[in-house]
Parts: sequence; structure tokens; C-alpha cells
Amino acid sequence: MAKRHNSHLPLSEALNEFIKENKLQKGMDKVDAREAWSRLMGNGVNNYTTAVELKNDTLFVSLSSSVLREELSLGKSKIIAMINEELGKELVKKLVLR
Repeated sequence: MAKRHNSHLPLSEALNEFIKENKLQKGMDKVDAREAWSRLMGNGVNNYTTAVELKNDTLFVSLSSSVLREELSLGKSKIIAMINEELGKELVKKLVLR
């Protein structure tokens, strides 16, 4: 447990400190990647998205439409770049559409 400091600390810094001390960054990255996918892809793609999961540096996306999967596979590198830009760090290196 963190030591109590007498100085005032903004909530965002306190949360970041809590995440760092409890080694929760990997879980937060998974949630952030899932949210970035849904924000960037919009309703059209999200309606056919069944699951989004980040494992290590690979983003696994399950789609219910084979046509959409083929269409998105043509722009994998662009999707990876957009997601990393949205997250503000180089988190996703590979995209697997299934």
C-alpha cells in the first residue's frame, strides 16, 4: 500500500501512481486498446466486431463478417498506425483479424 503524503496531489497523478505501484498497466492497456478500436472503427465495423483482445503486442479482433475481415486486412498497417496514434504509444505491433 502506498504511503500517505501530506501534500495535495491531483486525482490523475494519484491514479497513475496507484496503477504503477500495483502493476496494473497491462490491464489498462488492454482496455485502452479495446476502446481505441471502437472509437476509430465506428458503428459500421463495431456492429460486426465480436471481440477485441490485446495479448503482448498483438491485437486480436474477431469479426462476424468474412467480407469485412477481408476488407480490413487490406489496410492492417494503417489500422495499427491509427490505433497507436490514438493510444499515444507504440502498443500494437501486429493485428490479427479472425
